[in-house]
Amino acid sequence: MKNESEKKCDYDLVVIGGGPGGYTAAIRASQLGKKVLLVEKDKLGGVCLNRGCIPTKALIKAGGIAKEVKECAALGVEVEVKALRGEVALARARDVATRVGKGVGFLMKKNGVEVVSGKARLISKNEIEIAIAIASDCATASDGATGGRRVTAQAVIVATGARYRTFPGLLHDGERLIGAFEALNLTKMPKSIAIIGAGAIGMEFSFFFNAFGTKVHIFEKMPRLLPLEDVDSSVEIERVWKKYGINVSLGLESVVAKRSTTAEGTEGVQLEIQEKKPDGSLCEKKEFEFDMALIAVGMVGNIEGIGLEEVGIKTKGGFIEVDGLGRTNVNGVWAIGDVAGPPLLAHVASHQGVIAVEDWCGEKPHPLDVNTVPGGVYIKPEVASVGFTERAINEKGIAYRTGKMPFLGNGKAIAANEKEGFVKVLLDDEGKLLGAHIVGANATELILEYTLLKSMKGTDRDVYNTIHPHPTLGEWLAEAMLLADDRAINF
Repeated sequence: MKNESEKKCDYDLVVIGGGPGGYTAAIRASQLGKKVLLVEKDKLGGVCLNRGCIPTKALIKAGGIAKEVKECAALGVEVEVKALRGEVALARARDVATRVGKGVGFLMKKNGVEVVSGKARLISKNEIEIAIAIASDCATASDGATGGRRVTAQAVIVATGARYRTFPGLLHDGERLIGAFEALNLTKMPKSIAIIGAGAIGMEFSFFFNAFGTKVHIFEKMPRLLPLEDVDSSVEIERVWKKYGINVSLGLESVVAKRSTTAEGTEGVQLEIQEKKPDGSLCEKKEFEFDMALIAVGMVGNIEGIGLEEVGIKTKGGFIEVDGLGRTNVNGVWAIGDVAGPPLLAHVASHQGVIAVEDWCGEKPHPLDVNTVPGGVYIKPEVASVGFTERAINEKGIAYRTGKMPFLGNGKAIAANEKEGFVKVLLDDEGKLLGAHIVGANATELILEYTLLKSMKGTDRDVYNTIHPHPTLGEWLAEAMLLADDRAINF
């Protein structure tokens, strides 16, 4: 007698979630000749496209121009700024997200992927119940349908993404105590804002609000901005943020935010913080008043209400447990993207989508190697990294060599008035890349060379034996490698 997975199914694959991981997986499965159903309860493209990566980069572009205009006089161009209208930049960011979202819908049609707007729930590892949405924002879904639907599939990929993580005293109300999603929907810029959390999200919004004239103060429990990055990267950004006039409170014992009303009847936010003294004892609590507070203290996977418990899929720390191929503990069910845990990056989700599909189809893909995943923070100057931080290498007791080239000595950086930052490499005794860290203009593009080198298990010689064009910022990628070997020409 055939088991359930061997019976004729409605679909070869059902993908639950249409973010970067989900829609990429659906496309790859279709390319391999599979009949695919993608279920998305909100908008195709997920958080990244609609409320994350894409619209925030539109804001960073606007903020970058606002910063550059102030520097034009030194270049011989005097510009008068009539107004800084952050609400216009926010409206454009939303429009950009909408336009890119339509592109994902086109890709679904082009690849023959059926899209249904609704919420999916696993009944078994091969049966999915879908609560069909009354109306859909998905460009390819059948709008207007109501009720429920059950389908069967040989395989399932869960790609339901993540949402804000909250803590006592740091709860969103969507109006004054907001997250990144609500920030993108603002129609009026606040005069002052507290940014709680100095990771990538908090830093990118602090840059935008500061560029458009909002008074910004960052609060972070860790002792550094961008605490997951290399210490040198954090120190450089802290220096720049001070130059921008952004206030920073680091190494806090506690942060509590609540709505408040002034004596004049104006609504705002009151922050209460407690700092630590150098000896570890606690200072007296301090209070601050702001128009708003943006809470950016992490994410947690969307694991509730999708049938994981009923099917027996294991979770840990708010995420689905998976191996390097995206396999869960239940045969025939994969999980990818943010719901599968850190690193919570769109490009990781997309890569995992391809790996999971190819694993299911017997293509024998490589497992995900987290140590070759590049990360980027799209502020000015940009921050990018791949591999270990120097602190992590020291903790592991690995012998290493360092090469750090400041852009202050790079001809292209000087000519372009983009002198802040550096290229830093950490090499083992064989010249293999343990980690790379770049702060500066186009850092998120420059990191690609080091990422490829690390993925191919190349050495420093592969980089400095490759001719790099001059004048470019990229010259410093080779020069940093040479410096680590005491061979630098321009240092």
